[in-house]
Amino acid sequence: MRNRQSIQHLFIHLALIIGTGVTILPFLWMVFTSFKTVGEAMAIPPTILPKAFNFDSYKNILDSLPFERVYLNTIISTVATVIGQITFCTMAGYAFARLDFPGKNMIFIIILSVLMVPGQIFLVPQYMIILKMGLLDTIPALFLPNLFSAFGTFMMRQFFTSIPKELEEAAMLDGCNRFQTFGRIMVPLVKSGVVALVIFTAKFAWNDFMWPLIVNTSPKMMTLGPSLSTLQGQYTTNYPAQMAGAVMAVVPMVLLFFIFQKQFVEGVAHTGVKG
Repeated sequence: MRNRQSIQHLFIHLALIIGTGVTILPFLWMVFTSFKTVGEAMAIPPTILPKAFNFDSYKNILDSLPFERVYLNTIISTVATVIGQITFCTMAGYAFARLDFPGKNMIFIIILSVLMVPGQIFLVPQYMIILKMGLLDTIPALFLPNLFSAFGTFMMRQFFTSIPKELEEAAMLDGCNRFQTFGRIMVPLVKSGVVALVIFTAKFAWNDFMWPLIVNTSPKMMTLGPSLSTLQGQYTTNYPAQMAGAVMAVVPMVLLFFIFQKQFVEGVAHTGVKG
């Protein structure tokens, strides 16, 4: 019996190791390619490790693109989107979970219906709104349409629904009004959900490609995704420079996940089993 369990555990760990390797290999390839020369990157058969670690690609990308400005644009857009979604989605989720008002279920169904259609459908109306506001080719145009999301509202509603109503009633009896109960009692209890929403939103905003490419045309108003796409040539591509830019773009998201990994896993787990 013990031998059979040991064999099963061996196969399980072997499968997990293989899966981890398949997942990590593209990331390692990207990192190692960023230190190669153009010749090494296009060599056949390909090699994983560079012959010598070359930092010219990182220097080239800083010279060929307004990388500092693009990086700052991406940070501003991401931070503004995260703050907006945490504020609006948390309040909306609390309202749908705890408050009774006319048409609540119908409004919630309409919000959820947004998740059932491709996001590309909203590009034209959002573009027209930004155009009428005179915000084309500006930083606010990057994040204004993303300050609220149906997914964030649904996720926060699930967390608020899982909290016992007795805690809220006790706060009311102690003299807290609705806003104090929401800010001081309910929000701290759903901290893992807020952290999960922060990571999801930050990842989406940081990697957003299509919307910044549509509303902004100036290179200095681009974000990382559209800006790095300009390194793709028609006949030839400097792959080490492209991979160097990708490494510099992905590092903040990797750090964010590792810092808040525990809260992120708790948030996703609670969202799936409660509500």
